[in-house]
Amino acid sequence: METKTLNWSQRMIDSVMVRKPLLSEGIQNDKWSYDYGVVLKGTELVWRATGDHRYFNYMKKNMDAFVDDEGNIREYDINLFNIDHINNGKVLLTLYKETGEMKYKKAIDLLRNQLRSHPRTSEGVFWHKKVYPSQIWLDGLFMGAPFYAEYVKEFGKEEEFDDITKQFILCAKNTKDHETGLLYHAFDEKKVQPWCNPETGHSKNFWGRSMGWFVMGLVDTLGFLPESHKDRDTLVTLLVEVLQALKDVQDEETGVWNQVLDKGDRKGNYLEASASCMILYAIAKGVKQGFLSKEWGKEAERVYKGIITEFVSVTNEGLVNLNKTCQVAGLGGPDKRDGTFEYYISEPIITNDLKGIGAFILATAEMEND
Repeated sequence: METKTLNWSQRMIDSVMVRKPLLSEGIQNDKWSYDYGVVLKGTELVWRATGDHRYFNYMKKNMDAFVDDEGNIREYDINLFNIDHINNGKVLLTLYKETGEMKYKKAIDLLRNQLRSHPRTSEGVFWHKKVYPSQIWLDGLFMGAPFYAEYVKEFGKEEEFDDITKQFILCAKNTKDHETGLLYHAFDEKKVQPWCNPETGHSKNFWGRSMGWFVMGLVDTLGFLPESHKDRDTLVTLLVEVLQALKDVQDEETGVWNQVLDKGDRKGNYLEASASCMILYAIAKGVKQGFLSKEWGKEAERVYKGIITEFVSVTNEGLVNLNKTCQVAGLGGPDKRDGTFEYYISEPIITNDLKGIGAFILATAEMEND
């Protein structure tokens, strides 16, 4: 394979590999964390584009820190029914296809088995986690659906895709605000959570990263869906509509997005890196795959420049930083997160968060590699 050099995507993963030879090292409880998969799928794009095997070896080393020779996954408990725990399976699929090692297939099957018994809403959408009963969170569509779709493409039956497309269609139905076209962060089917509207079940705000997760999950899933599938056009239309709604709340000056999407003029709100990178990835990949018109390509260039200008800095040693990423945001739980505007802007804003870095590598790799 001929080697070539990319720009920001390669520089960022090179910086990550210097700073974190093992992504899980030093992480609290050394857990099976979904953000490794975000970084490593970005790493995969750089590996495929450059032909440099260092990147594949980095993916393998990070997953081998968890997957033993029998295919058991350390720090993974199927009984938690946490949809986030499915995300790293995307990396395991790549490793299995490249190496043929059965330990990866066994680990992949373990994650697939979680989806077989994962609790669902009455309409059949996966709960976000067992500890968040009857709740759909936008984040979960990225965590579960692309893995599920790739698994079905490789090992399953075509009719199984119906269950995957249903996840997006019903999630959008239950979270969409019909005035703006934006999607609320979450939906409580029982309409009992303190953070939800008791009439609609909607959470209170449109969080940037949650919509970023949703559009990334949608474009990735479309990449595995057969062209003949009955819901394909519906999902493409959904992608266009949601991205148009995001375009309507884009920051005019920079081309990027706010932490709380539709409240750019509120004190305390800020331009947020991870959401902006995720939305760029969905646009760039959507154009490349033919789901979006060529006009969106110009939009992608504008967002790409805005991300580099607004969020990227380089240290004296030449390491790349991604600034202004929300560390975490959720709803309910032990911290009683209430989903208000004040809540979303209160969470820590950090540099080099793995979720943001992973989205940055994914987005810039899509932009930089023809």
